[in-house]
Amino acid sequence: MLIVENCIISENIADRCFCCDLSQCKGQCCVEGDAGAPLDEDEVPVLQGIYDKVAPYMTEAGRKAVEAQGVATYDNAGEPCTPLVDNRECAYVVWEDGKALCAIEKAFRYGKTDYMKPVSCHLYPIRVDNYGEFISLNYHEWDVCRSAVCKGRETGVPLYKYLKEPLIRRFGQQWYDELCEQVHERSS
Repeated sequence: MLIVENCIISENIADRCFCCDLSQCKGQCCVEGDAGAPLDEDEVPVLQGIYDKVAPYMTEAGRKAVEAQGVATYDNAGEPCTPLVDNRECAYVVWEDGKALCAIEKAFRYGKTDYMKPVSCHLYPIRVDNYGEFISLNYHEWDVCRSAVCKGRETGVPLYKYLKEPLIRRFGQQWYDELCEQVHERSS
């Protein structure tokens, strides 16, 4: 395990290669699962504030889900998450060429908002769990991402490098630099 500040990081984040392959997986990580994407408590008011800018990019079913459930719901553990359409895909999914994409990210890319998407989505397949004083980072491995693992092996890009931007977004540049230093020391 690696430890950076108050974060306990699974070694497979440093060792596993990973590179999303949307052409193969079709964005199934936004569709499969038993709850919506995890949200930080401070992301809920952000979603409330930008919803009118995101809604035009959403499907009708997604907008209806948000109207019925709100911009966020709560999972079985009482943690905030994105609402689902018919207990299936995230309400913010938009379909293009048979692929699940994010309406929040589309609004961002078109300059409608400065919020890219929930940080948990940006960090996926890393999952962040809070344990009071400590935070754990773990690699969530499942069949949906099999093509990303294969593509990662082909490119040779380890998960922590593939997710450099979202790791910096969540934890900061200094934290990321320390992670890289520890990974390098470990492999020397």
